[in-house]
Amino acid sequence: VQLQASGGGLVQAGGSLRLSCATSGRTLSTYVMGWFRQAPGKEREFVAYISWIGGSTRYAGSVKGRFTISRDNAKNTVDLQMNSLKPEDTAVYYCAARRSGPSSWYVEYDYWGQGTLVTVSS
Repeated sequence: VQLQASGGGLVQAGGSLRLSCATSGRTLSTYVMGWFRQAPGKEREFVAYISWIGGSTRYAGSVKGRFTISRDNAKNTVDLQMNSLKPEDTAVYYCAARRSGPSSWYVEYDYWGQGTLVTVSS
């Protein structure tokens, strides 16, 4: 399974970005897809996940109401729409896939993309 994250960049506080994760190599119809982020000097943290079947979602408290995760099963992509961005959202964002049930623990994910940098200026 290969994951490719894209869409990062520099944005002012209050702005928006849309990240996309393209998947290939295997049909991910039963996988949970997650977004995580890691700021300099900090541990990787959970942002959001979505299940492929049913589309159930979960968000970290720090992004709930501002970020939206979605998936396109036909295209095998998972997007993260980020609105009302704050400087503390600055991080490298990673998409990940998990074979088993939903989880917000990054250590439980099986496949990872290379990350895309999001920088929010104040």
